Amino acid sequence: MSCVGPGLWNLQFNSLLQLKFMARTKVVAYADDLLIAVRGDSIRAVENYANAEMSKIDQWSRRNKIKFNVKKSKVMLVTRRKRREDKNITIYPHFQPLEQVTQMKYLGIVLDHKFKFQGHITYVAERCIKIIHNLSRAAKLSWGLKNEAIAVMYKGAILPLLTYGAPVWNDAMKYEHNRQRYVRV
Repeated sequence: MSCVGPGLWNLQFNSLLQLKFMARTKVVAYADDLLIAVRGDSIRAVENYANAEMSKIDQWSRRNKIKFNVKKSKVMLVTRRKRREDKNITIYPHFQPLEQVTQMKYLGIVLDHKFKFQGHITYVAERCIKIIHNLSRAAKLSWGLKNEAIAVMYKGAILPLLTYGAPVWNDAMKYEHNRQRYVRV
């Protein structure tokens, strides 16, 4: 959270969201997280558009005396293009290039550059395995937690992990399931 407190931060951050961005740009903010999505006809066009938008954000941050953490900020190119072209993209906030990644975590969901959500599934599975392991250590046949207590913990800890963000990644799972059904030999 910001050092100025959530109320003042919301007021100040709201002015950022009121900037005149291009029609091809979508800006999403939640608490102190900001996501900027830019569309273009080519990778170079996206890079140019994104840098133009970053310039607006840089100007806003200087006017409002706010610094964004460039080390925490990332850029991820999402494309369906299969051509062998340079897919490196360089975005410069505060005259420093952002690190380009193929997956990133945003609001607890691991997004990847193909929107297949395999990284998210792995991340959630690993967290669930740790919880299940800890539950199994606490529940023994002759002593420990009873089945009812384990069921409550499952519903309170594991189920929310499994279903968090489902509206975002659910369609990708349906697509993957259908694709595998038709690919089998």
